[in-house]
Amino acid sequence: MTTLKQILGTELPLIQAPMAGVQGSAMVVAVSNAGALGSLPGAMLSADTMRSELAAIRAGTDKPYNVNFFCHTPPEPSAEREATWRAALAPYYAEFDIDATSIPTGPGRNPFSAEVANLLAEFKPRVVSFHFGLPSEALLAQVRGWGAKVLASATTVDEALWLEAHGADAVIAQGLEAGGHRGHFLSHDLTKQLGTFGLLPQVVRAIKLPVIAAGGIADANGVAAAMALGAAGVQVGTAYMLTPEATTSVPHRAALKSEAARHTALTNLFTGRPARGIVNRVMRELGPIGAAAPEFPLATSAIAPLRAKAEAKGSGDFSPLWSGQNATGCREVPAAEVTRALAQGFSTSL
Repeated sequence: MTTLKQILGTELPLIQAPMAGVQGSAMVVAVSNAGALGSLPGAMLSADTMRSELAAIRAGTDKPYNVNFFCHTPPEPSAEREATWRAALAPYYAEFDIDATSIPTGPGRNPFSAEVANLLAEFKPRVVSFHFGLPSEALLAQVRGWGAKVLASATTVDEALWLEAHGADAVIAQGLEAGGHRGHFLSHDLTKQLGTFGLLPQVVRAIKLPVIAAGGIADANGVAAAMALGAAGVQVGTAYMLTPEATTSVPHRAALKSEAARHTALTNLFTGRPARGIVNRVMRELGPIGAAAPEFPLATSAIAPLRAKAEAKGSGDFSPLWSGQNATGCREVPAAEVTRALAQGFSTSL
């Protein structure tokens, strides 16, 4: 079997998880130059921003890097569902003196498209990764046209088998501990979700592709444990969120450094789709999973002004404080140092 390092073209079988909203090209450059695979989250970037970020990566490193995208099917907007959601948020609008009628609707995140693929082709990233399945065969062929390797997230064995059958080069086994959005796409039943060290060995047995462990891995010991269970490599996100290269907000950084980071939950309040973050006021008061929230990604627009108002006062009460269950690896040191520390976990397996 082709090794993960051969697929990625890196010195280390380590991927920095793409983290929309808390990092950009600076993180990618630092991690890739340190021998791992830096990742740029692309789902929330405009075409102009993506081009400038890719140009910055190209100027900062000649090492391989990854660009990540979502593959969701945009839902049909529902005026009734939107009204119900805004009614649930109405007390908060009143508290912050926000006129709900002035808030625009909109998705906030877009799925991978031919236009994006054409833009990427100008830069030819070594790796392109996907969340929520894979794009169409035509789009996948476009990506492969410049020689890119394809990674995608699986949260169940069935999803891993599907990805293997539909053209992935390696599969990211995303355990329930992982921060940010769940990558599930075959079923929305959260009871089917497994922890990393329950999911990983089952996926390794089920497919022939290299399997990348993700979720709850915060230090070299976690890396070594994943490798002992058959992982070909690991993907780590939360441990990078306090680095100077991260763009993590002040309230988010404070939460990651506090005891609050020990309590995370899956919530759909910020985007409409379950994602793991540190429990804050709005999650406590509305419940982390709210039936009123519109389908992903349409929940974002109505809560965005509350986030902006609260953050302006130094509060993360209405912010998506994305974090995995294990934030103990978060350190305020350069991303290259985090990468080198994690790499020590490979010493017995490389």
